[in-house]
Amino acid sequence: MNATDLCYTPATELASLIRDKALSPVELTRAVLDRIERLDPTLNCFCTLTADPALEAARRAEQAVMKGGPLGPLHGIPFSVKDLALTQGLRSMAGSFIFEHRVPDTDAPFVRRLKEAGGIILGKTTTPEFGWKAIGDSPLTGITRNPWNTGMTSGGSSAGAAVATAAGLGPIHQGSDGAGSIRIPSSFCGIYGLKPSYGRVPVWPTSNTDSASHVGPMTRTVADAALMLAVMAGPDESDRTSLEGTPADYVGRLHDGITGLRVAWSPDLGGLPVDAEVAAVVKQAALAFQELGCVVEEVNPGFADSREMIRCMWNAHEAGNFGQYLPEWRHRMDPGLVAAIEDGFRYSAADYVDMRGKKLAYWDTVRPLFETYSLLLTPSVSVAAFPVGRINPEHYPQHPWDWLGWASFSYPFNFTGQPAASVSAGFTPSGMPVGFQIVGRRFADLTVLQASAAFEQARPWAQKRPPVQ
Repeated sequence: MNATDLCYTPATELASLIRDKALSPVELTRAVLDRIERLDPTLNCFCTLTADPALEAARRAEQAVMKGGPLGPLHGIPFSVKDLALTQGLRSMAGSFIFEHRVPDTDAPFVRRLKEAGGIILGKTTTPEFGWKAIGDSPLTGITRNPWNTGMTSGGSSAGAAVATAAGLGPIHQGSDGAGSIRIPSSFCGIYGLKPSYGRVPVWPTSNTDSASHVGPMTRTVADAALMLAVMAGPDESDRTSLEGTPADYVGRLHDGITGLRVAWSPDLGGLPVDAEVAAVVKQAALAFQELGCVVEEVNPGFADSREMIRCMWNAHEAGNFGQYLPEWRHRMDPGLVAAIEDGFRYSAADYVDMRGKKLAYWDTVRPLFETYSLLLTPSVSVAAFPVGRINPEHYPQHPWDWLGWASFSYPFNFTGQPAASVSAGFTPSGMPVGFQIVGRRFADLTVLQASAAFEQARPWAQKRPPVQ
């Protein structure tokens, strides 16, 4: 196969070729690095690239294959890490001038596991400053662009990971999601992104966002996500919020099927705005679950109104976590983040505790739906990708920091900690991807993966490639 086809080959196939000595890890890594060198000046999805160490790791991986020793499930497979995560000996800037020169002396647990499984780290992918918004730009690293149309946003905050995945700059990429940061850019870039159950993938340092932040895979195929999650998941003593016990067999049971599942379908989650071109694509995606043997019923979920909750808690966290930097760094920080922090300062401790109580009670309004249905289907985002340089689409109210109006399908399931995925469902008339959200019961990551895989077989998307060259 040619170099482009190699870069778009799924990790599951690449791993098999490497084990069979039909593909060299060096050949694969060099092909991906060459493609990054060619496309990243346009896309700007890598903020730190480790080309020489990656090639050296690939040579060691090749030697291990030739010696015939035991190989990990990701042996020789390139991967990237979002720049919010700590990486040993590798800059971890969080998209901010404040940490431009920070080089940690340890890896986050999931980074360590990806390496121990034989993965080859390519570098770090871009994120808005501290991951505060669902757009792909930061004052430090600039604008990350959508490979389907480079005038459009990638979404965020796992901006670089989504773009790298879509553009064939490596098969597997790590993202994180505190209010939609895996699912939103996955929707905008036409890839698969999974926010696992809270705690499924251990995080250290544990995010100080009241159990909202999840780590998960961003890939072109569901099988690659299952493979990556199988490596990253499982308890770790460094994260006391990580889930106890051995994760399910995501890879071995991926294609068990979903026939007979009772599935809820909500086109607007009880009244959220959805652009007509998005609604039409997502409705057709929901109908596919009937073809797959599910009992699909349109519902009004009846969840409590969470709009005030997210705006309070999001900005209170920004203020508490990053407000300390304003006196020295304000002039070099994202103005929208500064505005969000200043908004967060207006809440008192009593306000925050009151809202946190409402968040805890929110589950009581979500739980009844999932006592009846195994899955909930919704749009991933209210809109398709819109032009770079904007925090809101032109047809939405404009605001210095509030981007949540068009991204309100995702954060409810950060509040509840449930697994939720964005699946590529189709395209708008102008050729921009549209995502479809699949939400599972608590801890039912396997069911979400199985539903995603079944939909992928019914409506294949991974063979579609963006036009960026």
